[in-house]
Amino acid sequence: MKDISSTGSFIDFTLENFIYVDKTEYIPKLVKLKRVFISRPRRFGKSLTLDTIATLFETGVEPYFKGTWIYDKWTEPTYPVLRLSFLNLDNSSLDLFKKQLNSIISEFAIKISVKGYVEKTEPEDSILSLLEKLEEETRQIVILIDEYDYQLTSNINHDVLYKQFQQKIKRFYANLKDKFAIKFLGITGVTRLKDVAIFSVGSDINDITNDSAYSQMIGFTRDEVKKYYIDYLKLAASCENNCRVEEVTDTQIESMLDMMAQNYDGYCFDEFYKKKVFSTWSVNKFFQSAVSNKFVYFGEYWYDNGGLPSILVNYLKTHELNSFDYLNKENPITIPVNDFMNPTSLTTINQNVLMCQTGYLTLSSALTSGDLTVDLGIPNGEIYKALNRLLAINFYKEGIYALAKGVRDLLDAGEIEDIIDRFNSVINSVSYDHFPINSEAAVQNYLYLFLIGAGIEATTESHSSKGRADLIIETKNRRLVFELKYAQNETEAKTKLTDAVEQIKSRDYGNTEPKKAELLRIAAVFNADPKVRAFTEYQKVV
Repeated sequence: MKDISSTGSFIDFTLENFIYVDKTEYIPKLVKLKRVFISRPRRFGKSLTLDTIATLFETGVEPYFKGTWIYDKWTEPTYPVLRLSFLNLDNSSLDLFKKQLNSIISEFAIKISVKGYVEKTEPEDSILSLLEKLEEETRQIVILIDEYDYQLTSNINHDVLYKQFQQKIKRFYANLKDKFAIKFLGITGVTRLKDVAIFSVGSDINDITNDSAYSQMIGFTRDEVKKYYIDYLKLAASCENNCRVEEVTDTQIESMLDMMAQNYDGYCFDEFYKKKVFSTWSVNKFFQSAVSNKFVYFGEYWYDNGGLPSILVNYLKTHELNSFDYLNKENPITIPVNDFMNPTSLTTINQNVLMCQTGYLTLSSALTSGDLTVDLGIPNGEIYKALNRLLAINFYKEGIYALAKGVRDLLDAGEIEDIIDRFNSVINSVSYDHFPINSEAAVQNYLYLFLIGAGIEATTESHSSKGRADLIIETKNRRLVFELKYAQNETEAKTKLTDAVEQIKSRDYGNTEPKKAELLRIAAVFNADPKVRAFTEYQKVV
């Protein structure tokens, strides 16, 4: 069984005999486009894609591409490749950034023996000098730029630095336009910014971010997971079904793929809304976990290792997310199609577009329908949990960690009084001026956001044959069912408690399969009196 690696080096996959999901069939089409840009979230495989292209141009198909689709189809000669990872360049000092970029360009010029090249003070002048000298010699190179927007996304809250980097990077990209010396230009990033020259009027860049033909170039399809990870699928299925690997059936393999799809599939970068992909990082980490732990665990691997890119971290320092817009994963978020399609500035970006570009939302309708709007949605279970962790941190700030401490054990075995006390602490931690509690729905949403942010399995408005319970929490030993009411004062609170108790009894909330060791049903009323603002009336319902 081949090992799994998350390296960004194509050669490493060959030399170390790692699993390599062959995407080389896309490369000839890319090369014909000459200049391409593609946006994808972090940890999706952008760097490996560029490195694969670089290796092919630098070495040809020998010796690294044996066994790949492109091995007997690639006819291009070799070209020098200028690799620029902006992620590795300084983002806090313009002078240091310029020095580092100039150094890479100059070292490359020396390496490929460019006659007459002289390093300039400014990197945009250095790259122009390099390309002009190459053109004089009728030579061509390949330029691959990874994370082109890193210096900008890192400085969204630093106006001076942002403008400095913006002007410098804009001039740099402008000098790449229409240059004969560039055989192929490939650029990746997280955002699509109009603040640089890439997307300016007259740009020669082909933006393939949502091009259907390339929508599965980065990310894994279900068929690819089954083909390349079949040994790991069998291992995971054997752990899940408590059987030997040799006994695993095709049905069990498909069932494991279904469970993986619920958690890690669902990303759509297809303008027609037809093709979807799995998160590459999550698939790899899921299988590695199964090997190490000998059991199946659907963890939040992407969030823990890339789900908080610098742009989002910085954005949240000065912006509040519309937290409750994302609580119902079944409801699409509708935005103007122009906001989605057109490059924008970080200072004016539609929040939901940013959430899409960073991987928390994805397309859930076609871009080609002719509608003035487009729907975005949460791609899968992993991202739903990760998103709500992010929202809880944004909503409750640092207090989330203290509030969440021991809450799992409390819910699983604690007394009703202690559970209500914790809920009151949660409610009291919210800034009333910013987030007023003015309805039953608000109370419900605040508690729900806290619970899922703390990693607790909870549902709201859960269906049963007799109605919907406001809040259901599943722990190891308990099913906790809450009927929540909102009251303006103490008198109203007492009346509504009676109503809540009767509602639980008449509709028999929570008494469903599968059973838990304990069914704990609680009627609770939030008293909104400004002098109280707490759950004051509550009762166990048997």
